Amino acid sequence: MTPADVITEVRRIVQDESVPYRYSDAVLLGYVNQTLKRMAVLRPDLFSDIVDIPTVTASAVQSLPANAIRLLDIFQVKDGPAINEVDRETMNRNYPNWMFEAPGTPVNFMRHVKNPDRFFLYPRPQAGVVLVGEYAATPPNYAVGDTIAVLSDVYFPVVVDGTVFLAESIDDEHVQSGRAKLFYDSFVQQLGTNLQSRKVTDTKNAGMDRGEVI
Repeated sequence: MTPADVITEVRRIVQDESVPYRYSDAVLLGYVNQTLKRMAVLRPDLFSDIVDIPTVTASAVQSLPANAIRLLDIFQVKDGPAINEVDRETMNRNYPNWMFEAPGTPVNFMRHVKNPDRFFLYPRPQAGVVLVGEYAATPPNYAVGDTIAVLSDVYFPVVVDGTVFLAESIDDEHVQSGRAKLFYDSFVQQLGTNLQSRKVTDTKNAGMDRGEVI
């Protein structure tokens, strides 16, 4: 899937296939990139990746790179042991001086519940510690011919619907007729439906209640 593919389908839907176009390629490309960023806000999990995360030496509080939306998980010290997630309140109660202990190889991480792109490490990392973790990142601004590799082609209709909504939302006729909202609702509903389907595909009980019988 490329922005060019999306733009071609959008032009077909909004009946803008004859030159001179009502919407330029540059305008529609901007809408495609805006749609991807809206998707990242609504479904950050779709834009996640497992990457190396450098750490700040001797700091209990760590930050993700600037393009991060939120932390999903920390798996291990690179080429080292696994890291377990614990609750910061529990650490504070049981080990009130944990943030001041000598730096070493982290064995625990804690989420910063008020800041999704920060987290805590225990013990504080010694120099050179790199983590392996997963976080959701803001999608870049794509050029027309770039491959949107972060998304599966199955999300092509979602990107198209979001782009059509943005294009038609600047047209009073389509706003008043409800056509723009129709595509917005489809955009949001498809993202929500996909999230609900994960209860079936991504859980041990396949989305069934414990008392339910096939």
